[in-house]
Amino acid sequence: MELAERIRQQNEEAYIETMQLYGEYLTRTAFLLLKDYQLSQEIVQDTFLNAFQKIHQLENPDRLKAWLTTILLNHCRSIMRKAALKNVFPSSNDKLENSIDSNPTPEDNILGTERNLVLAHAIQQLPYKYREVIILYYYNDLAIAEISHLTKIKESTIKSRLKRGRNSLKGVLTSTGNGGGIG
Repeated sequence: MELAERIRQQNEEAYIETMQLYGEYLTRTAFLLLKDYQLSQEIVQDTFLNAFQKIHQLENPDRLKAWLTTILLNHCRSIMRKAALKNVFPSSNDKLENSIDSNPTPEDNILGTERNLVLAHAIQQLPYKYREVIILYYYNDLAIAEISHLTKIKESTIKSRLKRGRNSLKGVLTSTGNGGGIG
């Protein structure tokens, strides 16, 4: 019996075998993309959990490795997107972590605050329909489906607005001389 079929039957040995077969490969791939070993391990765990829960979506059992890689890449992209705009409006938890974990210099604090202010100002210049999805997606960490449900707007429209909003944001930042390295 194929590995994918055994996973579909929720065979615990198949789970272990899958993790042994592909775990190192996926971790290495994630590490090369994210440059953070601990985060890479977390992403791989999420990838396996997601794959095991959605194994019924695997159309071709011979493509299990490619399917796992696709799930991993989507997780990595999500992490990178969120990291790009996470500090737009830092939460009180972020401030607490920063004060405990590191000793930023006054210059670091000023540069971080200035960057956040520039980005927040740039976001405020966007039309509301783009500003809304940018804030919900990046700052509130909502999935596209959640944003669609909340706003009663199609997922495809949310995706378009995110893309156009990011492009507009890059344009605003570039035109003000603050670079366009978002997204």
